[in-house]
Amino acid sequence: MMKTPHAYRGRVILAVILTCLFPLFSAAAQEPSRAFYDVLQRRLIADGFDAERIKRLYHSDAVFFEARGVTAYFQHNEAALDYDKLTKRSYIVEGKAYMRRHADVLARAEKCFGVDPRVITAIILVETRFGTVVGKRSIINTLSTMAVLAEAQPREYLWEQLPSERRFSRTDYDRKADQKADWAYKELKAFLTYTDLHGIDAPTVVGSYAGALGIAQFMPSNILVYGRDGDGDGRIDLFTDADAIFSIANYLKNYGWKPGLDREKAFKAVYHYNHSKYYVNTILKIVDLLEG
Repeated sequence: MMKTPHAYRGRVILAVILTCLFPLFSAAAQEPSRAFYDVLQRRLIADGFDAERIKRLYHSDAVFFEARGVTAYFQHNEAALDYDKLTKRSYIVEGKAYMRRHADVLARAEKCFGVDPRVITAIILVETRFGTVVGKRSIINTLSTMAVLAEAQPREYLWEQLPSERRFSRTDYDRKADQKADWAYKELKAFLTYTDLHGIDAPTVVGSYAGALGIAQFMPSNILVYGRDGDGDGRIDLFTDADAIFSIANYLKNYGWKPGLDREKAFKAVYHYNHSKYYVNTILKIVDLLEG
């Protein structure tokens, strides 16, 4: 049967319309909604944060559901980390140079907290290569994304973003999502409190995929408790060496570091910083190398 010109034109027009609309449909299906943060905003306001500030923050173009970064949290394997390379001579030379550059603040930290400058330097080396690798992920996006994983829609969306060959089982994913959602909400509240106290623009702060920030790689809750002002400017900014050094020293002191402590007690103190034997052994090895 012959097709009429009208029928042909109708099909062409329909094809053009669908071609134009397809990217919109595709984007809607693939991109997370800003509505993912609606419940989170209400929780934060109910917990005492200023309503206008929260609404303005979560309607900012800089704040969004950070699927790409957070997926790493559900695939990370510490066995892939190579701390051993940080004990090479080039890093030890750099560590000694760091100690010379910051000799004054390290000496003041040792006097105030009783913590060996070498262990502080070793931690800064391993954590951020002396402040040169502090992470590039938005802290507020990372913590907000993890905080809403208690809800079905964002959790399902993130699950679909995980590479199937590397993700956990669904049961393990759900269990970890529950744990991380509770943890991240507490860290998010600490982060917003910290940035508010010190007049910091929250969306500009970057850090690790896990939400740690600064030269010392502290989680926000640890900044509120252990953060210290090392340069006397009245602010705690862990992106400055002085504040990072003082904060690390204060942290270790609170977890048992004392002048002249033995290897076992030193291990326990550093273990609180990172619950990894591999990490702690690397730190203590660097401490020994910095002495030579």
